[in-house]
This record gives sequence, C-alpha cells and structure tokens, in this order.
Amino acid sequence: MAKRFGGKFSPQDASADQDPSSRGQFDRARVEPAGARANLLFLPAVPLVFLSLNDGAIGMTIGLVAAGLLTAAAFLLREGLRAEAAYNAKRTARRPAFPRKILSSILTGLGTALTSYRTEILDAETAIQASLLAPILFGTVAAALHSVSFGLDPMKDKGMEGIDTFQQDRVARVVEDAETHLSQMTDAIKRAGDRKIESRVERFQDTARDLFRTVEEDPRDLAGARKYLTVYLQGARDATVKFADVYARTRDAQALKDYSALLDDLEQNFAARTRKMLLDDRSDLTVEIDVLRDRLQREGVRLD
Repeated sequence: MAKRFGGKFSPQDASADQDPSSRGQFDRARVEPAGARANLLFLPAVPLVFLSLNDGAIGMTIGLVAAGLLTAAAFLLREGLRAEAAYNAKRTARRPAFPRKILSSILTGLGTALTSYRTEILDAETAIQASLLAPILFGTVAAALHSVSFGLDPMKDKGMEGIDTFQQDRVARVVEDAETHLSQMTDAIKRAGDRKIESRVERFQDTARDLFRTVEEDPRDLAGARKYLTVYLQGARDATVKFADVYARTRDAQALKDYSALLDDLEQNFAARTRKMLLDDRSDLTVEIDVLRDRLQREGVRLD
C-alpha cells in the first residue's frame, strides 16, 4: 500500500515546524551603503603619489596635496553615504549636522584641479606660465559629476513636526549607550567561537533595536522603556561576557543552554514591551479621533 513520504525535510512538515513569528536569517539585512563606487575613489590617489615623487619640489608637493584631498574626499563620501542610509532608515530623523557628501564633492574638485595644475606646471617652463583655466574647468566638472553621481546630503529634518527636540536628544543619548552595550555583546560573543550562538545574539539584538526605533519615533515612550535600554541591556552584556569566557574554556553544554534561555526570556520581554508601546500609541490615536468626532458633531458637522 502506498505511503505518503514525510519527515523533517518534507514540504508538508516544514510549515508545522516553523514559527511564523521567528526572524529569518537575512531579516533586516542591509546592503553596505558605501559600495564599490565609493571605494573605487580611493584608487586615483595611489598612482598620483608615485607619479609625483620625481617631479621636483613644486610638482611633488602639489601632487601629494592633491592625493591627500582625493583620499579625504573618498573618506567623507563613504561616511556621508552611511549617514544618509541611517537617515533614510528612520521615520523621524534630523538632517546630518555635517554635510559630508557636499564637502566630498568640493574636495574632489579641488584635488582634480590641483592634479591638472601639476600637469600644467610640468608642461610649462615655469609655474608662473602655467594656465589656471584648465585646472578650474577640470575641478568644476569633477565636483559637478561627483554631486550628480552620489547626490547631496539630506538638507532638512524628516518627520520632526510636533516632536520635542529636547526629549529626542535625551532619547538619542540613551539609544547611543544602548547601541554601545549591543556592540560590546557582539565583541564578547565572538570569543565563544560558536556561530550558532552568535546568530542567536544577533536575533536578540534585532528585537532590541525594534524597541530602539519605537522609542525614537515617539520619545514619550522613553520613561517606560528606559529600564530596558539601560539596566536590562547592561545585564545582558555582562552575562554575555561571562558566558563567552566560560564557554571558550570549558565548552559547557549547560552554560550554553542557560545562556540561550536567558536570551529567549530577554527577547520575549523586549518584544512584549515594543508591542505594548505600539498599542498605547494606537490607543492615543483612537482617543484623538473620538475627541475630534465629538467636536465636529457639536459644531453641526455631520459624519456619515
């Protein structure tokens, strides 16, 4: 008699074993904003340095300065792209205080202009006879193309209407400290040498960052979440450090089990706190809608 195949890896059993609320391996995965295009801009300075070494005092100095400007522009561009990605990932965010991408375009233009001027000096008999027109044109075009290719920095705040900036600054400081705790957890758990438990820590960190984003979007939630962002995360960091030291030396299975259970409890508590804050926000919205409906009805506006 025919028998239906089943087992751990069969399709019909996969849906039953999987937890729909669990995160996938690539959940919240983000592409590195400073990709190949930005990293390639570090290359032009390398040959420029070597080509300038035998060009005399003036040519070498101008070439090295130009290489330094191009390298600084590449660094600023990379940081500017990362700052822009962080700005776009948040619903409420302030514009970057330092316009890195704009300054990167300016430095690229200056570096290109100096490189062109160095060539003009080598072709002319004296530095005085060198023309400035070509360097200015090359630098202007380079700066313009750089801006077109990578864009400008965000120039205005996003979603900041009605938000207390003082309270948001407090949230930013608390979240920064919480991110420090998460970074220390990541560094500590690597000493354990177990990729599976590292992935488990990453999943907990994703849950913790959900709470961070919720508090950032509504700073009024800071009072209820402060204990999670400070005391609980600090305790999780300390437990991670101790576990990594013990497990790296002994490979104690019971220690691994206890630490995994701790992460499960922390993740459930952080997720529950995030859900509660979202429900509170929804309740506030419902109250605002009801108040507005009552006011309109008192003023004779009929709502169908």
